[in-house]
Amino acid sequence: MNYTIDTNIITALMKNDEGVKRKLQEMVFYGKEVFINGISYYEIKRGLLAANATTQLNIFDEICKKLGILLLDNRGIFDIASEIYADLKQRGELITDADILIAAIALTQNLILVSDNTKHFQRIRDITLENWLS
Repeated sequence: MNYTIDTNIITALMKNDEGVKRKLQEMVFYGKEVFINGISYYEIKRGLLAANATTQLNIFDEICKKLGILLLDNRGIFDIASEIYADLKQRGELITDADILIAAIALTQNLILVSDNTKHFQRIRDITLENWLS
């Protein structure tokens, strides 16, 4: 399986976290693809722009060039996201819409979601998670 990385993993990568860098290199070595999802792209980019963090924007841009970006570009993502929302709401375990969309991207693309919020995402049925920060 290939991977999509959550916002907190991108942040760790931008901060030169050795463990995350090593894990990313390992995945690439083994022929795995690692993607940034469009929601995490937006979350990182808006924060850097708001802070006028030009150096970090350049670092982020380089990371984006190396990793693909998965967009919210098909109805299936929204269908899965709607199902996740309904399930979590019915169980009283709702999470943010952004995280629901991130999970829906991972599920529709059959990707492992890499996040430091694994307890948060474990509420979502059938999602495969890894935490490269622990």
